[in-house]
Amino acid sequence: QVQLVESGGGLVQAGGSLRLSCAASGRTFSNYAMGWFRQAPGKEREFVAAIRWANGWTYYSDSVKGRFTISRDNAKNTMYLHMNSLKPEDTAVYYCAAQNSIAVLTTPHGYAYWGQGTQVTVSS
Repeated sequence: QVQLVESGGGLVQAGGSLRLSCAASGRTFSNYAMGWFRQAPGKEREFVAAIRWANGWTYYSDSVKGRFTISRDNAKNTMYLHMNSLKPEDTAVYYCAAQNSIAVLTTPHGYAYWGQGTQVTVSS
């Protein structure tokens, strides 16, 4: 059974930084991609960033490009999201997700497995 467990969320002031982690177990994801999504109250879940496990290629939404960095540690089967220069509009529940087939990276429908989410709150 695949499990994705996020950690690292919290409360931070605007301009601050956080690092989210997503520990994966139950299988390896070497053939496909993993990603981060976020969902603010009353809004749809939106794409943040993704990484192809095999070659490390990364993809970002325009809203986080230049501020967030996605990475992975193959040995630990763990994905990270380094978030810098945080803004109040980054406040949301952040979810990690994993694909089990080649699919579109930027929509939730492209992912088969999801973590439980971790809250990130950025105060102004």
